[in-house]
Amino acid sequence: MLRLRLTIATWPRRALILTDTPRPDCSDCSGEGGWEQHYGDHETGEYVDTDWIDCSCWDEDHRWTLLPLPRLPRRHTPATDPWGPSGYSDEPPF
Repeated sequence: MLRLRLTIATWPRRALILTDTPRPDCSDCSGEGGWEQHYGDHETGEYVDTDWIDCSCWDEDHRWTLLPLPRLPRRHTPATDPWGPSGYSDEPPF
């Protein structure tokens, strides 16, 4: 059974997406959708990295793009702004 929710994707373009979510009462992942598995070097026993193991209660590839969203305009700093384009002021603080 699908548990759908709306999300906003930001890459490669902003879009409204309908996506599946993990089962909240799953006994394996407790609704997280998976778990971290840490592993180390077999010879030294030192930590190496962490893998994410997906739970079988959901499929993160079940996604449908509903609507592309418009790009937000870039913020423009006017030349008369005392803070200037760098965001720092050259005026004294008093």
